[in-house]
Amino acid sequence: MTMKLGPKGQVVIPKAIRDQLGLHPGDRVAVEREGNGVKVSKAVTASDLRGSLLPSDLNPLEILLEERRLDRIREDRFL
Repeated sequence: MTMKLGPKGQVVIPKAIRDQLGLHPGDRVAVEREGNGVKVSKAVTASDLRGSLLPSDLNPLEILLEERRLDRIREDRFL
């Protein structure tokens, strides 16, 4: 599939692919360089990992803070 890069470097993910991945407006995606291309995948949030990586006794504020920390790490990787 070939797509055109917009003036701000944006690419529209085709609806069929968004539907398959369960992506909705406002969702976060992970973007990674892969060889001479780019890989876009549905981002995993701290909420998605709740119970697998975080102690189950954390309160919602602690979970939110951890999610923001993970977001900053992801963003720093692409700067």
